[in-house]
Order: sequence, then structure tokens, then C-alpha cells
Amino acid sequence: MRNPYRSQKIAYAFLLLSTLLIVVPVGMIVVIIIQKGLPAMNWQFLSDIPRQGMRAGGIFPAIVGTLYLVTGAISFALPIGLLAAIYLSEYSRDNLLTRIIKLAIVNLAGVPSVVYGLFGLALFVIFFGFGASILSGSLTLGIMILPVIITTSREALESVPASFREVSLSLGASKWQTIRHIVLPNALPGILTGTILGLGRAAGETAPILFTVAAFYLPQLPDSIMDQVMALPYHLYVISTQVPNVDEKIRYGTALVLLAMVLFMNLIAIIIRHKFRKRKKW
Repeated sequence: MRNPYRSQKIAYAFLLLSTLLIVVPVGMIVVIIIQKGLPAMNWQFLSDIPRQGMRAGGIFPAIVGTLYLVTGAISFALPIGLLAAIYLSEYSRDNLLTRIIKLAIVNLAGVPSVVYGLFGLALFVIFFGFGASILSGSLTLGIMILPVIITTSREALESVPASFREVSLSLGASKWQTIRHIVLPNALPGILTGTILGLGRAAGETAPILFTVAAFYLPQLPDSIMDQVMALPYHLYVISTQVPNVDEKIRYGTALVLLAMVLFMNLIAIIIRHKFRKRKKW
């Protein structure tokens, strides 16, 4: 007779091993980046422009450029993605066309980022004539993270119990009032989860900005959304592959700043999500 406790221990061991296979390599990567990048951390490195062919100085223009691009991408993708999720979840009928659209959105989340970069180059840089600019880069990144935001927002909306909608409608509220005052507040933690995922991907991608906005070197900050900018992912690629004799601590320091920036933005979103999640009654 099979011993259920033995099976449980074997399953537990496999689950623990699988978790360690994921956590340990990631932890080692973070430790190596911190260990090799921390010596570069000082005020000059964070606030100065690159000097001596990017072999010295700081990365301030790249930090500011990354913030501009991430802010522009989220400002574009979040409203459109949320409205699309509301329509697919609350208004659209469950038919073949709707199912095809939902499947296409899920598949778009797996499209390589370089394809989005070529799309942004063809559409925004060339066709609309925006040129290589913050606007082109932000729109390209926004389109790239749209599928993630739409999918997670739709799942969050659909997770709200149907009884909430029925009670609101029975009290005389319109469908939009129900969505606005009942469904959205309860789905907000899940929507913020999609926003967190979008923030991380937009901040760390290199290929889309390579075609649409990133500059090899700019000693000054941009004056408008039609200017090019430096960005941390592309700057890290440049100093690692295109510029010889760059000190190792500068490369790892740049990677550490990018990692810290992504974690900080995610932390803010997680704190906001936690506050809204505590208000949930179910």
C-alpha cells in the first residue's frame, strides 16, 4: 500500500528543489552585481555626466532618460490598457471574435522586444515623423507593455465576484457606476500587479529604445519630448561592448543603479497595492 506521507515528502522535496533552482541563481546574480557595483557608488557617479569617452564621470543623463521613458510608457499604456480590459471584461460578448482578440493579446506579450523596436521605428520614427525622440521611445515601450497590462487588468476585473455587480445594479446604479465605484476599486490590486510587471519590462529593455530614442552619448538633458536621451539599458550595453577599457566597477555600478531603480519603482507600486488590498472585504 502506498504511503501518502512518503508521497507528500517527495512532492515537497521536488517543490523545494524547483524553488531553489530559481531563487539561488537570481540571488547570486544580485549579490555579484552589488559586490562589484558598490565601489562605484558615490554622488559624482549618480549626478555627473559621462566623461573621458564614458570611461569616467557619472550616469545622470541616463538615469533621467530612463525615468522619462518609463513615465511616458506607463502614462500611455495604463489608461489604454485599463479601458481595453474594462471593455473585454464588462461589455464585450463572449463570441469567436472576442476570444480571438483575447488570444491575440496574450500572444503579443510573448513577441520579442526587437520586433517592437522595428515596429516603433517604422511607425513612429519614420511614418509619423517623430524621429528618434522620447515620444517615439515612450510610445514603443507603451505598446510593448500593453498586452501585460490588458491581460492582468482583465483577470483582476473578472476576479471580482458577480454578486457585487448584481447588488449594485439592483440598487439602481448604472453599469458604468457599478464598474467605477464597485468593480474597479476591488480590482485595483490586480491592476497594479500588471503595472508593476510593465514598469520592470519598460525600464530594462534595450532593443526598442535602440531603434527609437537612445543616444550613444549626450552631455545635456533633453529639452522636449522630441529630443533623444541616454538610457541606462542602452548605456550599459554601450560601455560593455562598444567602449574599450571601461573600468569593471562602472559597468556593474550602472547595472546596480538600473536594478535599484526598477526595485524602487516596484516597491512603491507594491506599497500602494498593499494599501488597497487591505480595504478588500472578500
